[in-house]
Amino acid sequence: MTSTTTTHRRWQRGLAAVAALSLTAAACGSDDDAADDPVPEATDDSTDDAMDGDAMTDDAMDDDAMDDDAMDGDDDAAMDGDEPADPPPTEDDPGDALGLDANGDGEVRIGIAAQGPRDDGGYYQGLVDQAEQISEENGFGEVIVVDEITFEQAAVELENLATQPVDIILVGASGLAGNLADLAEKFPDIYWYCNCGAGFAASDFYSQTQDEGAGIHYTAGVAFGQALQAAGGDTLAILGCCDLGFEKEVILSVELGMQAVDPSFTVTYSPTGDFPFDFDNVVNATAAYDAAVAAGADAIYPFLGGALEPVAQLAIDDGLIVANPGSADACDGDVDYDIAVRFDGGDYVGTVFPEIISGEFAEGDVRVFSAATDPDLVGAAFCDAPDLQPALDDAFALVASGDLDEQIGAIKAEAFAGG
Repeated sequence: MTSTTTTHRRWQRGLAAVAALSLTAAACGSDDDAADDPVPEATDDSTDDAMDGDAMTDDAMDDDAMDDDAMDGDDDAAMDGDEPADPPPTEDDPGDALGLDANGDGEVRIGIAAQGPRDDGGYYQGLVDQAEQISEENGFGEVIVVDEITFEQAAVELENLATQPVDIILVGASGLAGNLADLAEKFPDIYWYCNCGAGFAASDFYSQTQDEGAGIHYTAGVAFGQALQAAGGDTLAILGCCDLGFEKEVILSVELGMQAVDPSFTVTYSPTGDFPFDFDNVVNATAAYDAAVAAGADAIYPFLGGALEPVAQLAIDDGLIVANPGSADACDGDVDYDIAVRFDGGDYVGTVFPEIISGEFAEGDVRVFSAATDPDLVGAAFCDAPDLQPALDDAFALVASGDLDEQIGAIKAEAFAGG
């Protein structure tokens, strides 16, 4: 039996050697079951021939095939000294994605563990939508989604998901990842990935994406400040879960950005859920919203999951400024948001997934997204306020300059003090 370490290192290398990959494809049956690879890696022609559907037949080593395919001067650009790009993958030539078929059933399938509802219109849905798009584009099997997992249920639900016919598991948030290292080590053939947010522990048994929340939410604060200034308001109410460390980072960073626009602007915060990680309590969130409106809030940031859209719609109906937390597509959805604060798990996995296929983003690797390095993916965006955009562009530039590093460091120290 292969040891855990040996099996796991196979995944860290990403893909098996071409010969091993060919044996896997032959054992898996029909080429029609193979997945497409939208971003194939450039390889030499010997690799192309080995992966070609014809080369996987019993005649793969036929001398004529070698003459016609491997040595053909018209097709083999490498013979002229140039490195050609691979042709687009087809069902007959699945490319590197086949190396992700951990259970050898001839089909690559993604499983997702989500803390809130898969259709929340925000943070959770972004990851699910992206995984389904990746699967469709690559010819993978149907995505298996387990959503609305509580903190207490996480270990059991993740293990249950690992026993399903899945080859890749995407864990949607750090609130589900308390036992992730142990589970990933227990099921080493599965490729484990976590969208874990800032500061989550690294492990050789899973890859992860994180984001730099303070810089992201500084830009959100500037966006709120500009919108409030244009509307004649001065108060933002943030509705969250339960005063978690990353929520404190959000509050302090938004406040810093708002007060860069006008030092008199204020931020209030109301917890709406049970500790920890309860962002889905619609009843409590509605009550907190009503209290915020009664106290004179001019803008609402519902930093919520399952409770997001009900509260956001209330605020829109009341004519308040409203921002979506997380979704890069918020401005194009059914809810009429003013601002999208982008830290979209779907964008993160979409960015790294070609590297997961190629083996470049291995278990153990961490990719951090920030407003300084990824302004096209993260940070605030106005849905329809082009006249306010220049100030927001300046906010991104300021984060990238490093001039806020000391203040951002102080925010993190305060937000995560004692844990």
